[in-house]
Amino acid sequence: MLISFFEEFPNKENLSKLKLIDFKTKLYLASKSYREFREIRIKNRFVKEIIYWPILDKKEGYWISPFSKKSALKRVFNENIKSSIMLDLELPRNKLLYFNIFNFFRNKKLIREFIKDNKVYTAEYYPEGYLKDSFFSFIGLNFNPNKYNNKVIKMLYHSMHNFNEDFFRKEIEYGIKNYKHRYLIAFGTIAHGINKNEPLLSLEQLDKDLKIAEEMGVKEIIIYRLGGLNKNYLRIIKKYV
Repeated sequence: MLISFFEEFPNKENLSKLKLIDFKTKLYLASKSYREFREIRIKNRFVKEIIYWPILDKKEGYWISPFSKKSALKRVFNENIKSSIMLDLELPRNKLLYFNIFNFFRNKKLIREFIKDNKVYTAEYYPEGYLKDSFFSFIGLNFNPNKYNNKVIKMLYHSMHNFNEDFFRKEIEYGIKNYKHRYLIAFGTIAHGINKNEPLLSLEQLDKDLKIAEEMGVKEIIIYRLGGLNKNYLRIIKKYV
């Protein structure tokens, strides 16, 4: 099973954690532009691929969604991107953008067409059932890989959501059955994110999550985030690589 890492803040301190990694991995690195992303230097022969993760200014929405500023979406989508890209599809940090109804459908179309035309990973909320899945699809935060040819990363963060093992297994089973190799899972969090108050995943829960994913045949797990990696988390991770 391939275990990869998100890094929302790819600074020197966080990227220094790569010295702990001696197994094949991938990195999903956040940047405000493709040019900034290209300037990041990774010195670890075990990193097999680096995926561009564009983020916006907070006033523009920070994450990608139909509620984001239209000009910001166009700026990202018009970059001359020559690598794989991950769109982090989440509701905007700037709550005023919820009223951005005028551009909502135009933005949704922009995102949809970009996903169809490029090699895209979409990081998405886990669905919590058919109705919520349908709602997220309607507001442009879920994209079916069978229709759009994207690879979908479902954010199953046990540290932030108290879903039980039965739901956890059913979600993985549904994803593998319907999307096969285009279905990936994210676990976390092992470090704080942009909100600075995200609860951290226990060692025991990470071990349990990885064990279930391996048993069920998940091909790739992405852990949020690299900067939280330490010898204790590493000890658990290396049991599954």
